[in-house]
Amino acid sequence: MRQRHKPWADEFLLENNHLVIPSATEHRQNWQKVFGNDKPIHLEVGTGKGQFLIGMAKQYPEINFIGIEIAKSVIVSATEKVIDSGLDNILLLNEDASDLREIFGENEIAGLYLNFSDPWPKNRHEKRRLTYHSFLEQYEEILDQNGELIFKTDNRGLFEYSLVSFNNYGLKLEEVNLDLHAIDDETNVMTEYEEKFSSKGQVIYRCKARFESR
Repeated sequence: MRQRHKPWADEFLLENNHLVIPSATEHRQNWQKVFGNDKPIHLEVGTGKGQFLIGMAKQYPEINFIGIEIAKSVIVSATEKVIDSGLDNILLLNEDASDLREIFGENEIAGLYLNFSDPWPKNRHEKRRLTYHSFLEQYEEILDQNGELIFKTDNRGLFEYSLVSFNNYGLKLEEVNLDLHAIDDETNVMTEYEEKFSSKGQVIYRCKARFESR
């Protein structure tokens, strides 16, 4: 969905640069220092309007959460929600996630979430899928020794592709769920898209994986 342009976005983000951290690459390997504590850090790539991130931060106050989102109008909405939540264990980045290794150091992230990523269904766009092997290389480097990758989507084609990609790369699949909402998982925090799709009866898929070398 196309987001409405917000001409005041730059000023708003500057006013809230304690939440939306500018010059993210300057903090590489020092994100715990930015939070001001030594709690583990979990990362959501493509955080959207922030519903999932806020829900997770409420549920797990012992964890710090970072959400990265390239769309400025969307990160503004997420920032407003974080402010309203009053939570102090969330930071946001208005950055391109094409190479996360420029922003995060080796073993710096304890958990990584890919929620309803763009499926890029055409074969010529395969390299843009966030579960393509070049992205998996990044995740392996920034995740710590016990770091978990959690992937959710409503797109069966992307889910099947991702399972093959994970397997070929050598990840250990700890969960493969073909109908997430059919199980009683009280810990599941829904994204905005997840609520929308599931309300229409669409199946939600989830996979949890770790790198075998870990």
